Amino acid sequence: MTTKSQERTPENQTMTTIKFLKENQEFVVADGANLRLKALENRIDLYTLSGKLMNCGGYGQCGTCIVEVIEGMENLSPRTDVENRKLRKKPENYRLACQTLVHGPVSINTKP
Repeated sequence: MTTKSQERTPENQTMTTIKFLKENQEFVVADGANLRLKALENRIDLYTLSGKLMNCGGYGQCGTCIVEVIEGMENLSPRTDVENRKLRKKPENYRLACQTLVHGPVSINTKP
């Protein structure tokens, strides 16, 4: 069953949406898309100044692409071991965008 936020393309690929709340933008992405890559492709700024200078390029080593999941946590891949280490003192709804795959509609706050 597909919802309004999940549609199928002619190639039979399931699509979903990522809403970036602070930026007031919403994008349609393929199921399983990497949150960091889709944010950067759509010119969403994930990084504070230090993150811009020191980010690891999406390998989960620096912890600078932290986002807050406002809605749709159940539509994301489970936290990785890397995330569990980097985010152990952060709220459960914080994720590293580089380690997060999107499988359904989500609403995200950048730079929490």
